[in-house]
Amino acid sequence: MPDLHDGAPARRRQWGSERRTHPLDTLHERPSDRKLVSGRVAIILTIAFWLSYVVYTVIRQFLDSGAESFRFTTEAISYLVVVTFLTFSALMHLVARQGAMERFATHVRVPRAELDRHFAEGHESPMTVLVPSYAEEPDVVATTLWSAALQEYPSLRIVLLVDDAPFPTDPETLDKLERTRAVAATIQNQLAAPSQRFQEALLSAEVEAEAAPFASVDGLRNLVEHHRWADAWLRRHAREHEVLDHVDHFFHDQVLIGLADEFRLTSEALEAAIVDAVDAGHSFSEITSARALELQRRLAWTFTAEITTFERKRYANLSDEANKAMNLNAYIGLLGGSYAFEETASGTILRTVADPTLADLVVPASDYILTLDADSVLLRDYCLRLVYFLEQPENARVAVTQTPYSSFRGAATRIERLAGATTDIQHILHQGMSRHNATFWVGANAVIRTRALRDIEEVETVGGFEVKRYVQDRTVIEDTESSVDLGMHGWTLVNYPERLSYSATPPDFGSLIVQRRRWANGGLLILPKYIRQVRERRARGERVGIVEMSLRVNYMASIAWASFGLIFLLAYPYDSRLLSPMVLLAALPYFWLLSSDLKYCGYKRTDVFRIYGFNLILMPVNVAGVLKSIQQALTAKKIPFARTPKVRDRTASPALYVLAPYAMVVFSVFTFARDYQAQNWGNAVFAAFNAVLAMYAIVAYIGIWNSVVDVWLWATKWMYYSPAARAANRDDRRAARADRGRARKGLLPEPELVTEDWKAVLYFGHRGKTMPVRHHADVVGAVSVTAAPVTSGTAVAADTAGMAGTTTTTTTDERSAA
Repeated sequence: MPDLHDGAPARRRQWGSERRTHPLDTLHERPSDRKLVSGRVAIILTIAFWLSYVVYTVIRQFLDSGAESFRFTTEAISYLVVVTFLTFSALMHLVARQGAMERFATHVRVPRAELDRHFAEGHESPMTVLVPSYAEEPDVVATTLWSAALQEYPSLRIVLLVDDAPFPTDPETLDKLERTRAVAATIQNQLAAPSQRFQEALLSAEVEAEAAPFASVDGLRNLVEHHRWADAWLRRHAREHEVLDHVDHFFHDQVLIGLADEFRLTSEALEAAIVDAVDAGHSFSEITSARALELQRRLAWTFTAEITTFERKRYANLSDEANKAMNLNAYIGLLGGSYAFEETASGTILRTVADPTLADLVVPASDYILTLDADSVLLRDYCLRLVYFLEQPENARVAVTQTPYSSFRGAATRIERLAGATTDIQHILHQGMSRHNATFWVGANAVIRTRALRDIEEVETVGGFEVKRYVQDRTVIEDTESSVDLGMHGWTLVNYPERLSYSATPPDFGSLIVQRRRWANGGLLILPKYIRQVRERRARGERVGIVEMSLRVNYMASIAWASFGLIFLLAYPYDSRLLSPMVLLAALPYFWLLSSDLKYCGYKRTDVFRIYGFNLILMPVNVAGVLKSIQQALTAKKIPFARTPKVRDRTASPALYVLAPYAMVVFSVFTFARDYQAQNWGNAVFAAFNAVLAMYAIVAYIGIWNSVVDVWLWATKWMYYSPAARAANRDDRRAARADRGRARKGLLPEPELVTEDWKAVLYFGHRGKTMPVRHHADVVGAVSVTAAPVTSGTAVAADTAGMAGTTTTTTTDERSAA
């Protein structure tokens, strides 16, 4: 296995980070009756305490005092609304959690032999794995591709969708891009030897299986030898794999060594069968030839995968909008087609050809598509188990199945550890949402029926070229909107109740800001479409339960009302008569079971307080994401997609999100002092509680010194400039002033004939003086042109720039989203 790390140092481990590196069990622990009962009791108590508050505090105040003043009436109504929405979110958390516990209690894992029997000879359902990548570290990409390549699936094709600008001018960026492009070919070459060995062995095994109903002892000995060879091959590559961080540790232990252990275990079982046959004096074993052939097929399937790379930005007729959804859509739209390269004045264009032998690019059709983020890792039987699930008769209308990703254990930073804790809690909640038919596609990984994507296909013509859209890119949470689209066409989504996928969590506050701001953006925009889906489903005679609707609405809109509701509680000095212990008691079941689930996931019960402070400092980020949704609703302009930075250094945070938590602490201290003097004890305690936990979160997850550095970078960035860029801007301004002066005097120059660029004239039908140039068209095309047609999307520069010290800036489209 090649070294793709380039000697990059591992991230320094912080005090208070996670020491445990062993992941959570693949199978969820079966919950006890006590756990199931406590979940139901918590739901009942939450509702009962809320009703008690409404009756004995709010309604009682109106009955006793009446509407004594407009201010008190307004405060009472607004406080009740805020408390109701927050209680509703807590209730939906408990409902989803209870659904997960009920699923875990009844789930039975499919035996290995049943999987092998289902995927026996004759299974013709190819799968294409799409791995969208943009400015990723080559070693991160390699880990993901390896985990996909070692899947035990009969017909597997893996495509790395490189979305970087194909012709960067920066030498460092170009070198990184070339190393990323080389990853697929490197893995393919390393798989060549085991693939050839096991394919040849499979042919021999097929011939032997036809000769007798039971496997011979000699045949089993050959099968044992092949399993031992595979075991040794995997362990050798595990030794060669450099372990720099906890993700590498997971890949080494769970993917390479885990698969090797399974092969070793199988070889030991086969050896025991051989011993039994020899002791009985038989030349044939009790293992059927069909079963022996299934084991041989498993070896062949594990090491036989086609791995390739595709770059949509090389082709002028494919969308180059800067988001993951259109990167996926560009390739999905090509599935099942044959294409020839045609050089035009705007660049290389893919033209459909009927005869595949005349094609420059052939994209095979695929029954299933697996979308996999470039920082995710799959366990070895992910594809096998999820496709088996989809191919059961009762799941014929399931469009998407997935295992909501879990976190890598052993995080080197405190904030990554806590972000991982919230990820593992979300895994449980997503599993519970499937209990009530409220599943949402979580984009890190998913197996999708291609037929379902064809049902939601949208086609538009832009600049004379067809642009196909399957995964919606109207918002930056494309998977959520696509889930609603699938529901409109009668498809459902299900989360598979096991842990089979893992994904990285942001290791610093700067990268976490980018991720969480994106998550908070778009839910409000999708909500009206979901309401239309409910109306259409009911018109078709489908039943839409109140629990399903509540879970879905809460998933899409709770960030909005929770963020603004908490701001109201923090900022406004409500009348003390509206405060009641019932409010605290209504929230108590939520925090009680949240701490229990944290313990269940291998964290500390006291992390519930850390998560509260963590959410406090993220509140400005969530509010910014919600405001971006409102901005998009008012302007009808898409919000730029912001990819989460994946760098080994720290990502610089915008000053606004660094200073806002400090302002929150200062205001909470002020509120505490004011309410303490006014003897408004309820508000005073709440303000002090928030001030303490928010300050702890600032110190633990942002860092005092990091705050100073980020604010200093923001305050002094105007001092730094590029002399070449400044000179170019000065020349442009001078030329513009000269043009305006000539125009006032009527001295406009005659249009210049572009006689040497005859291809551009013939292609565009004009001299090419009035339309913008695509950023990469002049490099891709056969000739240099002065203009290009308006095609779908806009090209985005891929180069990223570093910042001084230990910080790095985010990528181009992340800066535009800030």
